[in-house]
Amino acid sequence: MAGDSLIAVFLLLTDLLIYVAATETPEVPMPPWYVTVPLDMAMVAPLVFRRKATLWSAYLVLLIGIPHGALELGAASAFAVMISIYSVLVYVGRKQGLLYLVATLVTSGIQLWADPPEDVWVLAIIGVFSSALCWTLGEFAGARRAYHEEVEARLHLLETERDQATRIAVGEERGRIARELHDVVAHAVSVMVVQADGASYAVDGNPEMAKRALQTISETGRGALAELRRLLDVLRSDGDDEPRVPQPDASALTDLADRIRQAGVPVTLAIGPDALAGLPAGVSLGVYRIVQESLTNTLKHAGQGAQAEVVVRREADVIDVKVTDDGAGRAKQLVPAAAKTAAHPAPPRKLTVPGGNGLIGMRERANVFGGTLEVGPAPGGGWQVHARLPVRLAT
Repeated sequence: MAGDSLIAVFLLLTDLLIYVAATETPEVPMPPWYVTVPLDMAMVAPLVFRRKATLWSAYLVLLIGIPHGALELGAASAFAVMISIYSVLVYVGRKQGLLYLVATLVTSGIQLWADPPEDVWVLAIIGVFSSALCWTLGEFAGARRAYHEEVEARLHLLETERDQATRIAVGEERGRIARELHDVVAHAVSVMVVQADGASYAVDGNPEMAKRALQTISETGRGALAELRRLLDVLRSDGDDEPRVPQPDASALTDLADRIRQAGVPVTLAIGPDALAGLPAGVSLGVYRIVQESLTNTLKHAGQGAQAEVVVRREADVIDVKVTDDGAGRAKQLVPAAAKTAAHPAPPRKLTVPGGNGLIGMRERANVFGGTLEVGPAPGGGWQVHARLPVRLAT
């Protein structure tokens, strides 16, 4: 409003100077000062609010300009009307600007027709060209204003999309890290719990078995800590210069099966010829993690005497992974009955290792590669995990 106030003061001073100059010329009749000064002030006052209340300001200027122009009190009415044409077009819109322009031309035409001066055609041409100039300036300023608003809107949209993409990327990364941590921790903890329970039963009756169980616990714990350290190093590192320990892949399925056998579940591993050849790193890791989680669930939930079978086959551009067990879902008996002594007559304890995230992780891994995962009871009893992952070989 400061700039508009300066414009209004400038026009008011101009009219007052014209009035003072006219009063010194007796042959030019002028209204008394108590009519001229208030009307001049009323003529320019609406311009102060031309940006906040554009239409009200413009039509007040048009209305007050009728007596101001009829009494010939100065040039403020003409300049105020031109400024209002520009303001309505820029701050309101082209439709309202056109209506106001028509109203201005009609009002000016009626005034010229009612009291035509000697140079009426000159005044009419000047008025038309002035209105056209203000309209052109308004179109230019309005276009620039609309352009800047569009740019600001697009920038805001881009910032919103960038923030949304960042949140999605962070969520995906958190999910990936959660899957990795769950696969590492759940498998290691399950093996350690099973071996610890077995050692507690065999510590008196079969010290050698208890010793082997404790050794398995130690090796499993160290392996889990090593993988956790590797994950944490990746998260803490900002660069790619430091060497990285490779993640396990499908070629480590044999070692995984051996660890599960040592934990007490017989595992039959059947890998088709060339099934693992040329697997992309991500798919290979997905196969390993799915088999790892499936065997971990077998270890925790299959029950006493359960056996597991892992079959990995290659079908054209799809790798088929099937993990089945013949368990009934009962708690696993950790030590054979022959290994028990009279000092341990109590029935085997049930595992209480929490679960639930493993199935979600396996399904997410399959979805990442556009594959499918089926989990449920096997037709002949027991449990079955069946995953099919597309293999996209590099060309």
